Amino acid sequence: MTSDRAVILVSGGLDSATTLAIARSQGVDGYALSVDYGQRHRAELVAAARVARALGAIEHRVIRVDLSGIGGSALTDANIAVPESSQPGIPITYVPARNTIMLSLALGWAEVLDASQIFIGVNAVDYSGYPDCRPAFVNAFEQTANLATRSGVEGTTHFRIRAPLIDLTKAQIIQRGLELGVDFGITVSCYQADEEGRACRHCDACRLRYEGFAAAGIADPTRYFR
Repeated sequence: MTSDRAVILVSGGLDSATTLAIARSQGVDGYALSVDYGQRHRAELVAAARVARALGAIEHRVIRVDLSGIGGSALTDANIAVPESSQPGIPITYVPARNTIMLSLALGWAEVLDASQIFIGVNAVDYSGYPDCRPAFVNAFEQTANLATRSGVEGTTHFRIRAPLIDLTKAQIIQRGLELGVDFGITVSCYQADEEGRACRHCDACRLRYEGFAAAGIADPTRYFR
């Protein structure tokens, strides 16, 4: 396996853009992977392509896995409204098994690419209650990756799941991204962005993003449709 090659999960949002920039700053050859999982906010996939180009990914692939067939989330089910206020517990915007599936796809591509690292922009500080954004999940998946692959079993590599934002606040993520030259104006974070990528201003993702820019003392470059 090649230690300077990595697969980076890129959603098109603020966190994954910063994660890709961090990977690049560490000298890895970054292969960007986005997942079209049936999300209602399709503009993030367009943003992901912009981010991958802007931050110098060697290649950008989009893999489709239709999680709308499972349902159970406001991000994939048109019959479930995206909440516009914070909810206690695990929110309805949680997509069942999403990060597990995304990391599994990234792991498969990493094995084909002879890459030993996978980067994911999960965050346990401003994570809105998602269970698959916790350090315990990241650590458990890394163990699984090394048990479930030919490369891991044959001992030719030790896969590493890199979560460089895991302990950062949103403001710290923004500051780190700006240091690395990320143009946050090309990113889309909103759970109900319109076709032009403009944000709603009211969902959890918008709130966390807005509060992050305010805390960082940085002008918010987000375009809003209301």
